[in-house]
Amino acid sequence: MLFSRPLMIVVTLTCFLSQAVSAGDWPQWRGPERDGVWIDSGITDEIPKSGLPVKWRVPVGLGYAGPAVADGKVFVADYHKTFGEIKNSPGGTTELTGEERLRCFDVTNGKELWSVEYDQPYKLSYAAGPRCTPTVDGSRVYLLGAEGRLGCYQTSDGKEVWSKSLNEEYNTKSPFWGHSAHPLVHGDLLICVVGGKGSVAVAFNKTTGKEVWRALDAPEQGYCPPTIIKHAGVEQLLIWSPVSLNALNPNSGDLYWSLPLQPQYGMSVTMPIKEGNNLFASAIGAVGALIELDDSKPEAKIVWKGNTKSALYSCNSTPFMEDGMIYGCDINTGALIGANLKDGKRLWSTTAPTNGNPRGDRHATAYLVKQGKHFWLFSETGDLILANLSRKGYEELGRFHVLEPTNEAFGRQVVWSHPAFGEHSLFARNDKELVRVDLSAK
Repeated sequence: MLFSRPLMIVVTLTCFLSQAVSAGDWPQWRGPERDGVWIDSGITDEIPKSGLPVKWRVPVGLGYAGPAVADGKVFVADYHKTFGEIKNSPGGTTELTGEERLRCFDVTNGKELWSVEYDQPYKLSYAAGPRCTPTVDGSRVYLLGAEGRLGCYQTSDGKEVWSKSLNEEYNTKSPFWGHSAHPLVHGDLLICVVGGKGSVAVAFNKTTGKEVWRALDAPEQGYCPPTIIKHAGVEQLLIWSPVSLNALNPNSGDLYWSLPLQPQYGMSVTMPIKEGNNLFASAIGAVGALIELDDSKPEAKIVWKGNTKSALYSCNSTPFMEDGMIYGCDINTGALIGANLKDGKRLWSTTAPTNGNPRGDRHATAYLVKQGKHFWLFSETGDLILANLSRKGYEELGRFHVLEPTNEAFGRQVVWSHPAFGEHSLFARNDKELVRVDLSAK
């Protein structure tokens, strides 16, 4: 299963540099700052009825992992199945044999520049490929595979720098739906959700792969990507395990605060999102909570928890929060919902950007990215949608069919992969192809 607002701003200069880079690069899951914001100019503000220009399409294999774009290259992880049949039962696993691959393409023409392959049997629910978007950091790219293989490679040629099996090294097993928490680079550290006794979160030296610290116990590791917020003058690393939402010192792993927050089925998936001193966490099982961050010290308290008629409960895609509103896809109704931050009240709901079924389908999904004054949404039907989201409601400005749904969930065909935005383009994948769509203003 797949699975944010600001990550961190250290100083004004860092913010300026990150904005300069982000116009062309989308080096990790949900963008340069992991906040679902695309900072670029010269982007079209309409989708013509005639459609959008497709620059290239290239074949890829199975996978939920979204692409990353950096330094003129596109990185994507996929799976080449050699034996086995995928049966997507939420309560059952599939056994496959094949290769996990990290592939690198030229951003201009889609030509494959290099590929790394390694044998990787799967025994997972929804086994069709890697979940984690590659994380690019300068000359290195990191990939966490669905069965816990963590590797670091040179972006120039794919040469392995280091690799390890997290399951073997930490005496753990893969989550039921596979390792899905996209690794996070922070300074000299690579922070991962691992599992095992005292090692739900582990920080590695990003250059050598050597462990720097480990922290937290939980029956399962969950699926929520690590993220860093800055509040009360302190950087706080958020790790949401299936039993609690925790804030750690990212440099040492020391615990700042912990709040009990338990989704059903161990499915802490979506990343908590921040606006001001508010933090919103959302998951399956009517787990939706507004958390207030202390302005003077690294502490937090729960302000409200939603119920089945308030807030929203997301799983495959992380919500977006701004101007006192929360926008996200609700797993129960299959709709995009606009909810009031202050009390969780639902102000509007629509299935138009998820899959259009007015009756609603569980887990219907769209991925939200803000660019300028508009939102770009990529639906599970393979459509790219330009829209306005506000307290008043959802206003669709246009859509373009990019990819065919090639995977199955709950009896319907879906594309469950977060796209990348960079180089004035959309980069999206299904289980058969990776595509670049030009979004330049004409």
